[in-house]
Amino acid sequence: MLESRVENKLKKSVEAKGGKCLKFVSPGMRGVPDRICLFPGGKIIFVETKAPAGKPEPLQKKRHDELRALGFDVRVVNTLEEAKEVVPNEVHST
Repeated sequence: MLESRVENKLKKSVEAKGGKCLKFVSPGMRGVPDRICLFPGGKIIFVETKAPAGKPEPLQKKRHDELRALGFDVRVVNTLEEAKEVVPNEVHST
């Protein structure tokens, strides 16, 4: 399975709950997560998508740790099932 399929499933799951799943590109800062998922009520989750069995590169791990140190939720998603699970239980579609 391709990483793009995982990313598309994530986007659809987030949007189905009334959220936004934005592609995250940060010029001048490599290694940031692929997506910023924004949910009703102000919940934010940064998501790195990978093909099954894929692992973040060392620079990506460093960026994840930096975001976590700031108090953000950062996840690595490798499967379609994990993509569906990113949506918090307390979020209800609008």
